[in-house]
Amino acid sequence: MARTAEEVKTLANEYFNRKEYDRAIELYTEAIELDATIATYYGNRSIAYLKKEFYGYALTDASKAIDLDKNYIKGYYRRAAAQMALNRFKQAVRDLETVVKYRPNDTDAKNKYNECLKIVKRLAFERAIAVDEVKKSVSESIDLESMSISDDYDGPQLTDGKVTKEFMIELMDYFRDRQKLHRKYAYKMILDVRQLFAKDDTLVDIQISSDQKFTVCGDIHGQFYDLLNIFKLNGLPNEDNPYLFNGDFVDRGSFSLECILTLIGFKLLYPKHFFMSRGNHESQTMNQMYGFEGEVKAKYTSQMYELFAEVFNLLPLAHCINSKVLVMHGGLFNSDTITLDQIRTTDRNRQPPDEGIMCDILWSDPMPAKGRAPSKRGVGVQFGPDVTDNFCKLNQLDYIIRSHEVKPDGYEEAHSGKCITVFSAPNYCDTMGNKGAFITMKGSDLRPKFTTYEEVPHPNVKPMAYANSLFSFM
Repeated sequence: MARTAEEVKTLANEYFNRKEYDRAIELYTEAIELDATIATYYGNRSIAYLKKEFYGYALTDASKAIDLDKNYIKGYYRRAAAQMALNRFKQAVRDLETVVKYRPNDTDAKNKYNECLKIVKRLAFERAIAVDEVKKSVSESIDLESMSISDDYDGPQLTDGKVTKEFMIELMDYFRDRQKLHRKYAYKMILDVRQLFAKDDTLVDIQISSDQKFTVCGDIHGQFYDLLNIFKLNGLPNEDNPYLFNGDFVDRGSFSLECILTLIGFKLLYPKHFFMSRGNHESQTMNQMYGFEGEVKAKYTSQMYELFAEVFNLLPLAHCINSKVLVMHGGLFNSDTITLDQIRTTDRNRQPPDEGIMCDILWSDPMPAKGRAPSKRGVGVQFGPDVTDNFCKLNQLDYIIRSHEVKPDGYEEAHSGKCITVFSAPNYCDTMGNKGAFITMKGSDLRPKFTTYEEVPHPNVKPMAYANSLFSFM
């Protein structure tokens, strides 16, 4: 006997409550196909899309729900969440205003409305006082000499101002025990790595010898204890064990500072054998929402966060291994004519724009169908196997590696093996149940080998602990 739309929706809710969002989305879609007139079905699928970070789809569904029922208050709430995730705070204010109007006693809605309104006013003020002159770098205002180290500090210490192998081993142990590196050493590391990244190209060429192993890791997202597990499984970075971390080092997880300081420490120690690409979360908008800014301010200072923002602007956007494998965080482009040389000449020292090469590199996703489609995230583009094939032929590449998306097994081979996703944060946000993975390859054939692993225990600090309170319902 065929199921009714309401029965399918009820089943979808069960999967949603079990945090099986992909299956929930499939079932909400089935319910909509059976009866496309019910606002709740679109509203429920909207929040499932929010959980998957498909903000473009979430926005469309919430709007559809409102079109079907102007009094469906959850639709306004969910559309506001999607608008905020897309940095559209003015539109979010309007939706939250509607929620408050219909629910005047909803304290949470009122608080979110007031907080969102503050952001809109602050952004308007910042635009009003903006001037064309070049802003002075935060790095120029930092006085390391004035930062004294008290006698009771028992943590890792730089040797003549330099990172050593011994320092890194001690630092990771110190962080594992939830201790805080002295701010003088933290500032020194960030300032030094800023100079290193400033010398890099937007697209960095990497050469590995035929018998050398090379490792590519995907998103880490502040999951420090899982980062330590990668090094346990695959060995610490060194000249004979080079690594590339492919963006999204921070946000979501609540040990982002420990992650980024560990990664930049290895970059300083092995500058020619340790590489880092920018992800879409290495940006001020995302950091303000998803926790990194709040974490740095809580553990150190707002000045340190501003310095990190400068470093993130200087991170390379892509790496090319032996001229045959291109690695970037998001994906390919809204044009068939983009070449590696165009990526090389892209100005990256900025906050990510809403379109163009830099935007697509950080935000785009592959899809099974041919051609291109609007992004499920609301930013970037979705690209099909023909797009990948054309790009690889144009640029004489074997395949591309990207990250940016949770995958059940931690990785996925798509587009006939020419588009590989690797995601290295297992049980993402303590809710997704996915494995993590990393890729190893030898220079002789560049054939990808996948290593998967489960999450490891971490201290009882929940993901998003430092995130803006506006995003507690996402």
